[in-house]
Amino acid sequence: MGVSYRRSRATRQEFGPRTCLVAVAFILSAKRRNGVFVAASTECFPDLPLDVALGRLVDLEFTSVEIGIREDGVQLKPSQVLADLDAAILACRETHRLTPVAYAVDLDAPGDLYYEQFAACCRLAKATKVYTIAIRGAELGTPFNAEVERLRELVRIASLEGLLVGVKNEVGRVTQDPDTAVVLCDNVKGLGITLDPSHYICGPHKGASYDHIMKYVYHVQLRDTTKDKLQVRVGQGDIEYGRLATQLNKVNYQRALCVHMAAMDDPTFDHLSEMRKLRLLLESLL
Repeated sequence: MGVSYRRSRATRQEFGPRTCLVAVAFILSAKRRNGVFVAASTECFPDLPLDVALGRLVDLEFTSVEIGIREDGVQLKPSQVLADLDAAILACRETHRLTPVAYAVDLDAPGDLYYEQFAACCRLAKATKVYTIAIRGAELGTPFNAEVERLRELVRIASLEGLLVGVKNEVGRVTQDPDTAVVLCDNVKGLGITLDPSHYICGPHKGASYDHIMKYVYHVQLRDTTKDKLQVRVGQGDIEYGRLATQLNKVNYQRALCVHMAAMDDPTFDHLSEMRKLRLLLESLL
């Protein structure tokens, strides 16, 4: 786009806070001109508290964020959202200038509590003006009809708040096969897909075509991947980002391309540098 957030910092120092706000607004407008924009997930830093993770993303010059909500995490838990919704809303509004654009919700509560926690997360999303919730599919071996019923109830609850639910394609889950993911969307009115191409490249699908799911995509999570390794350095993998952007454009996708890159147990892997490289790569496609 020819405008960088780094330049906005210089603008802030030169012209003062009022002009800075105008400059930042222009940058965000430019980055979202075609409706697609770059974000990053707090799940890139699963061991850091939410506030610290958000600060890291600001340092990396991201402007939009997907916030992870999971019971086994240290950032924000579904049980906490249900127990104190106001505190959760406050935490998700204090984002260091980042704009929340999606929630990635991972629930494991039993029975009705499962849906109560999800409903609370939906109220959080509505209160923070987020319209997309990413959820995980059921584990392999779950009866298809049972998964359809679960997803229908989640979509029903989300629809009460005007939200979209995208089930994530993931190895080891019923959505690891793109054909099954499409059938689920066809059987659950309003359900979409949170697309993570890595799980269609590194996994049983082994890089075969998944073009037919594009029209169902509500959200996108990205890292670089090979057929043998889920995450590699940016530029060393098999994901064709330009082709992906073109495919999404054809179905009028107008939401986030979200960096979802974890640290690796490799002393030569610079996590922050790799996240920055992927941000710059994705922004260059817009």
